[in-house]
Amino acid sequence: MKKIVFITGNQHKADYLAHWLRLPVTHHKLDLDELQSLDPFVVAEHKARQAYEILQEPVLVEDTSLRFTAMGRLPGTLIKWFLGEVGNSGLCKIADGLGSREAHATVTYGYCDGRDVHFFVGTTQGSVAKVPRGEHGMGFDPSFIPDGQSKTFAEMTVEELEPFSPRAKAILKLKEFLEQD
Repeated sequence: MKKIVFITGNQHKADYLAHWLRLPVTHHKLDLDELQSLDPFVVAEHKARQAYEILQEPVLVEDTSLRFTAMGRLPGTLIKWFLGEVGNSGLCKIADGLGSREAHATVTYGYCDGRDVHFFVGTTQGSVAKVPRGEHGMGFDPSFIPDGQSKTFAEMTVEELEPFSPRAKAILKLKEFLEQD
């Protein structure tokens, strides 16, 4: 299996990755430049290459995005700043005025071996809740309801979330890659 260091200061994200990979995960917190782009591949590649330059070993970075269909690619990769400014309640209020609550949650992992960056993406279609609900998860989880469900990600148990999690979908692709010789 290929060696990786997951770049995060979030123990919950590291634990989630370890759970899905079924392996212990070494993680390291780095303060990386947050490139401003609506293209998740540009953001993930920049972070992965920067982390590799600092650590000089294979690294894995994560970027999450939430796109409101009625807003094109926004908030997208800028979701961290939207949440910081308006919180989950504000996300729900923004959706009130859009005419459509449809949204897409995406997780993009970037693995850099020093030469190439490989991407692993998981996306879940859904909608923005009328009000934030739930105590589990992180980020926009209290605001996002996957298609065909009535609960937000933050209201779901780990077992309920499993078939819908964009993070889990991306990790399964990553696991296949890491297991290749």
